[in-house]
Amino acid sequence: MRSTMRTIRPAWLVAVTIVLAAIGWAATELTSRASLALPVLPLSSLITMALIAIVCLILGLKVRRWRDGNRDKVLDPLLAARTVVLAQACAYAGAVLFGWHTGILLDQLPTIALRADLAVIWQMVALMAGALVMVAIGVMVERFCKVPPEDSDPPSTPRPKRESHGEEEFA
Repeated sequence: MRSTMRTIRPAWLVAVTIVLAAIGWAATELTSRASLALPVLPLSSLITMALIAIVCLILGLKVRRWRDGNRDKVLDPLLAARTVVLAQACAYAGAVLFGWHTGILLDQLPTIALRADLAVIWQMVALMAGALVMVAIGVMVERFCKVPPEDSDPPSTPRPKRESHGEEEFA
């Protein structure tokens, strides 16, 4: 059985973002009613997001270099497959984080004028920017890992219909 990996679908990234924005908005409503702090990640999470994105990019560049003809070293196919999976995970994690913080920000927009301290708003904006970087790097690295079709490959043509072998055809 041959398994093929699907590429990232932008529509799925948008859907994840919208669903998580709704969940983030609802979570903010609930925490506000309970007089709890906003459910926003700390700024230190930007370091983790950056490390994931950097590792993904480094591995992706290694695969792209090999794909583009720099084949001094053998590329481990398992490393290439893991790089694609990491790229997809990076993109989807970025969509989750962007959606979550967008939902929280949308809930807080009506109260921005009443806030004396806008630090948490800028924190959300920074986390949203980091999440967009993760999505962009994930999509880009996934594209790095695509192997272009070989010139020697035959062009894909539709298979001819099967001929009947002694069977009667009905019109």
